[in-house]
Amino acid sequence: MVALDESRQHAVAALYADHHGWLHTWLCRKLGDSFTAADLAHDTFLRVLRRGLADAIQSPRAYLTVIAGGLVNDHWRRRALEQAWLDELAARPEMFEPSLEERAVILETLDQIARLIDGLPALAREAFLLSQLDGLTYPQIAERLAISVNRVQKAMTQAVKHCYRAMHG
Repeated sequence: MVALDESRQHAVAALYADHHGWLHTWLCRKLGDSFTAADLAHDTFLRVLRRGLADAIQSPRAYLTVIAGGLVNDHWRRRALEQAWLDELAARPEMFEPSLEERAVILETLDQIARLIDGLPALAREAFLLSQLDGLTYPQIAERLAISVNRVQKAMTQAVKHCYRAMHG
């Protein structure tokens, strides 16, 4: 856990007290699920806590909305990934269907991958997914994202470094 001095503790506590209810309501509207909204609200404040900037935030709701919005996008992406996997399983003949244990391992692995790339900026994450999941080349990614191949290379370098640091600390 991050060690905070008394003034930062007060800033985080005040931010939480002033905006948690609003953020939870905002997330409920986005997600349609109070439990997931509560989890993402919690994750939002954890990110604020880890960044240690609570006392310097000028527009708290805008700041929280940006963080929570990214978490919502990650949530839907993970859900879509899981659903795609389940759809793929449903389309397979029964004799090729993995056991419940294998399914659990696969879904856990997919969730770990999703968490691994959660911290990436949007462009790096998108380029990484297009490369690794869709098998697109850098020129194809550049065309799809309307950016230069050089920018794709930089985004991929950023993604690979991020993944390496996350896996090897």
